[in-house]
Amino acid sequence: MATRRPPLQVTLSVWKALLLREALTRLFKGRASWFWLVAEPLAHIAILSFLFTVIRQRTIANMESELWLVLGLVGFFSFRRTAGQGGAGIASNRSLFVYRQITPVDAILVRSLIEILLMVIVAIIAFIGIGMYGLDIIPHDPLLVLSAWSGVWLFGVGFGLVLSVFNELLPEIGSILKLLMRPLYLMSGVLIPISIIPEPYQSYLMYNPIANGLEGMRSGFSPFYHEVPSTSVSYLHLCSLCLLVTGFLAHRRFRKELISK
Repeated sequence: MATRRPPLQVTLSVWKALLLREALTRLFKGRASWFWLVAEPLAHIAILSFLFTVIRQRTIANMESELWLVLGLVGFFSFRRTAGQGGAGIASNRSLFVYRQITPVDAILVRSLIEILLMVIVAIIAFIGIGMYGLDIIPHDPLLVLSAWSGVWLFGVGFGLVLSVFNELLPEIGSILKLLMRPLYLMSGVLIPISIIPEPYQSYLMYNPIANGLEGMRSGFSPFYHEVPSTSVSYLHLCSLCLLVTGFLAHRRFRKELISK
């Protein structure tokens, strides 16, 4: 007689299968697809680093401009790509929901995991690149860097969960949420240091959890970095937790509608 597997074992089996499917689909769906997944953020980093070198901006807030840019772009891409892939997770995997073991949440979480793994590869390549120019790429507080980076990624996971629900049930609001990612690029301090923004606008910008995450990552790399005084990685994690809980509850409440749509 067949034995019944524990729920955790079933979930892990589902995630493993989805991980393999998503990885194969994204990495090998076209010629050199795997290359472009990594090359796109690296090209972004290289072009902006070159522009800052041309205008002779060697340091930003007492940190080398190349390192400052890499940390900001890696952190922001970890949020944006995770949120974007999570938001499209239901539509891309709808045919799999006929199997009762697979839920929309599973698809979104697996997609989010793939994105952070890709961004780790991007970060390693980028840091090796700037390290070859003699820059110090060893963080003075690795735990702070990992805490801030993981917080930004978790915020992207939560955003993706919420966005996926709106994309299916209220596409108009989903489109508005997608548009928010464009101004977030500037409002998060990716290209312009928030520390140079005068008050009270600086305080307003620090309500953005991503800005706190990027400042935390930069502060963790250099003890001499002039971070915004109100930076709080704890605030970032609190916002990430709230967004994750909201996303999970929304998926639980509208599970039938998301699967049958």
